[in-house]
Amino acid sequence: MKPKEALESIISTQYISEDGDKYKVELLPGLTENEINELKEQLPDKYLPQSIEELLLYSRGFEFQGLDEIRFDAINQFGFEEFFPNSIPLASDGFGNFWILDISKNGDWGHVFYVCHDPAVVVKHSNDLAEFILHVDEFGRKRGASHLNDVHEKAVDKIWKVNNGFMTYGELYETEDTILREFGANFDDNFVFVDLRTKPNKTGFAWGKFGSEIHNVKRHETELIWALEKQQKKRGFFAKLLGHR
Repeated sequence: MKPKEALESIISTQYISEDGDKYKVELLPGLTENEINELKEQLPDKYLPQSIEELLLYSRGFEFQGLDEIRFDAINQFGFEEFFPNSIPLASDGFGNFWILDISKNGDWGHVFYVCHDPAVVVKHSNDLAEFILHVDEFGRKRGASHLNDVHEKAVDKIWKVNNGFMTYGELYETEDTILREFGANFDDNFVFVDLRTKPNKTGFAWGKFGSEIHNVKRHETELIWALEKQQKKRGFFAKLLGHR
């Protein structure tokens, strides 16, 4: 299903809020041809997929209770470029956490990720924009039993506490994956690695496990693979003194 088709499929749905109020999707106006051209100038290779252009001409986003305004046209307004060099911040939960869409170096619109700061986790949320729109629809219909709520409330804690998503330098070289091994050759054993290429939704990695300094994070040019440097704890004065004796 294309993103425009996904959005069209939910605009007549009537939802009921937690307070018992009825509501529907409120579409924002579409972009003009000039605005589309201006948007392309900001994208890698100035490329906008046809299915996304169709969506943006129809609507630049929509309002939905329980989420901040959902937008499809906020190119590179999120930051976090070390992890996602090109992205669209689709929505916020109002508490500093965001759903962002990853854009590849050639302009393709890919997966949607939930980026949380407390705990500091990245979760693979949806396979593409169309699925994200349907996940929003499900959230409106099922609330606490929805995929979106499960990611927001449960997956982040599971990744932080149980499975942080990292492989060590040694584990990387035990694989027979040529892409991983070639990528790993650029780093030393003070790095850990993340590979989300074939991982399902609700998996991810705890990006904050090694501190808040992310300037040494490296993303593979074309794949959902990252390298994160393990930050060394600073030794205190007496530890340094004893270490030199």
